[in-house]
Amino acid sequence: MKTGKLIILFFVLISLSSSCKKTQEEPCVKKTWYQDADGDGKGGKTATPWEACEAPPGYVANADDDNDNPAPASIIPTRGYTTPKTYAGLRLVWADEFEGNSLDDKYWNYEIGYNNGWGNNELQHYRRENTSVRDGYLIIEAKAENFGGQRYTSSRLTTENKYSFKYGRVDIRAVLPKGQGIWPALWMLGKNFREVGWPKCGEIDIMEMVGGPNGDNTVHGTVHWDNSNRHAQFGGSTQLASGTFNDAFHVFSITWDSKKIIWYLDDRKYHEIDITPAGLSEFQEEFFFLFNIAVGGNWPGNPDSNTTFPQFMVVDYVRVFQ
Repeated sequence: MKTGKLIILFFVLISLSSSCKKTQEEPCVKKTWYQDADGDGKGGKTATPWEACEAPPGYVANADDDNDNPAPASIIPTRGYTTPKTYAGLRLVWADEFEGNSLDDKYWNYEIGYNNGWGNNELQHYRRENTSVRDGYLIIEAKAENFGGQRYTSSRLTTENKYSFKYGRVDIRAVLPKGQGIWPALWMLGKNFREVGWPKCGEIDIMEMVGGPNGDNTVHGTVHWDNSNRHAQFGGSTQLASGTFNDAFHVFSITWDSKKIIWYLDDRKYHEIDITPAGLSEFQEEFFFLFNIAVGGNWPGNPDSNTTFPQFMVVDYVRVFQ
């Protein structure tokens, strides 16, 4: 009996060993997997696919997502300054609170391309894919990626031909990106820009920041205009007492009437210009909005080894009161 049991056990072990060898020798069938960065079950069309037998974590078998840009919670601070929806003597005439999951094309346009550096020797190629709307925020993302012959991508949004206005109070609550060569702006151009060109159309920079160790805590408010066929400008700036504009939300505001434009940071006035002289007539006309992050350019210079990507500008709201 013992001999018989040993023989049976011997054949069982041989059979199991043979079965394991066959299983190990069977080649896997590789498939193409696509990264699902925002966790919606749809893979990104533009991301580099992954070839593997099984799906890596965070990857799916389809490439059905036109906008797979995640909005990490870490880029949206929980603290910061805010302003009210009502002011005595003023009426809210237009606002975008960025609800929903896409930019409202009733009011906004995407400006696309490199456009020969946009007049400032900038380095980015603007794409609509670098814009997302989620959780009540507009998010513009600047990336280090090769596209359209450039090493960086970003987004530039305008309300040209969709929303413009003359005079009032503007409040924009936002968190800014940071780093050498990063140049975010919340600004306006005259409605007649296409007819008369720049600077005859006028430009009102509600907020510009020139990123870097000495710039991440400073914002600028400036106007540009035409002075006898020559470019003229007048600007002011303000600094935070501590930290950077990437740490928390701040509200960038102007008040604008027929006599003056005043700039505010978190309701604190820091700059003013008298626009009553005839040579500043540009500022008695309608203007439209532009929001963007430029990378590089004449003013900020290029990114360096300390600049990290991606960088984000997060806008909570834009409101116009009259």
